[in-house]
Amino acid sequence: MGKQLTLNLTKDKLVGMYKRMLEIRFFEEKVFDLYAQNLVPGTIHLYLGEEAVAVGVCSALKRDDYITSTHRGHGHCIAKGADLKRTMAEILGKKTGYCKGKGGSMHIADFTIGMLGATAVVGAGLPIAVGAGLSVKLRGTDQVVACFFGEGASNQGTFHESINMASTWKLPVIFVCENNLYAMGTRQSRVMNIENIADRAVAYGIPGAVVDGNDVLTVYEATQKAVERARKGEGPTLIECKTYRHKGHSRVDPAKYRPKEEVEQWLAKDPIKRFKEKLLQTNTLTEAEIQQIEKEVSDEIEEAVKFAMESPYPAPEEALEDVYA
Repeated sequence: MGKQLTLNLTKDKLVGMYKRMLEIRFFEEKVFDLYAQNLVPGTIHLYLGEEAVAVGVCSALKRDDYITSTHRGHGHCIAKGADLKRTMAEILGKKTGYCKGKGGSMHIADFTIGMLGATAVVGAGLPIAVGAGLSVKLRGTDQVVACFFGEGASNQGTFHESINMASTWKLPVIFVCENNLYAMGTRQSRVMNIENIADRAVAYGIPGAVVDGNDVLTVYEATQKAVERARKGEGPTLIECKTYRHKGHSRVDPAKYRPKEEVEQWLAKDPIKRFKEKLLQTNTLTEAEIQQIEKEVSDEIEEAVKFAMESPYPAPEEALEDVYA
């Protein structure tokens, strides 16, 4: 057992969380660069700045627990354990990707790790998560489902219908709202008369928690409580993680609608920087160990890029393969 920081976490667990956050950060930065080189088909929605949410949540789950994702799904995939090479290959449209290069950035799935899929449709992951939760209950396993969605999706009918059903049937679903303040370019205050999405939990008779989404340990602790409750058969929890994306909504969005002062304030609360400082202050890691981890992750990302770049594109005649009818 390694050195402990808080929440009775071992050094190995903490290092794993830090490394996973770096994997997401370095992966997304590389995708950002590859897009600029016209190597990525379509568009991309980067998870830069929100790493603590995906890692905090997924670190509290088991491998056979499920997650559903969004258009901003790279981070969720990596946090749940997706292969970096296959993920990168899919984003570059290559045959070795998770969907054989035919799904792209917003449609990555890996059932072997419980990743039920990203979806480009806002709010679409909510009913899928409820369906997975119902499956768990009918099969009598102790699995749980973590459903990621943004604050914009909380105004969709699927949000209310899904949480109501999950609450009524006491399904093991953890609803995780990643509140980065903006639904595309629309600020939350323009379309909601509430400050906290989690306040809506009371309408469905379930617990609602608002947490600092830029603090990975706070997210982990809140998720642990929700997971424990779900595994006991006590039903869903709504967790709202206050966070901030470093870039625009998509790669082509300059995000000029965000005040400069606001951006600077949130960049100063970078989740990876905060976690790194905490690990150093508690002597959990040394600066040399941090640098070694950064090098290892950087090498992993470069290997993933090399794998993807050297992989073939799917052949035109494969377009209708793997299509369900």
